[in-house]
Amino acid sequence: MTVRTLYAWLGAAALALMLPACEPTVRVEAPKEPITINLNIKLDAEVRVKLEEDARDDIKKNPDIF
Repeated sequence: MTVRTLYAWLGAAALALMLPACEPTVRVEAPKEPITINLNIKLDAEVRVKLEEDARDDIKKNPDIF
């Protein structure tokens, strides 16, 4: 057995011993906190549009306010 063959066998043995240590772990777990969805964005946009429309109407009715 040559030195090169010995190193090849030692390298293969080391790789075989280290390979199981690199095995990834996958876990599927339910979250501890409940999932919340914030729907206030749409409501906020509707309120702004309504306020802008009301403001335009008020300015048209009373152009000398400002």
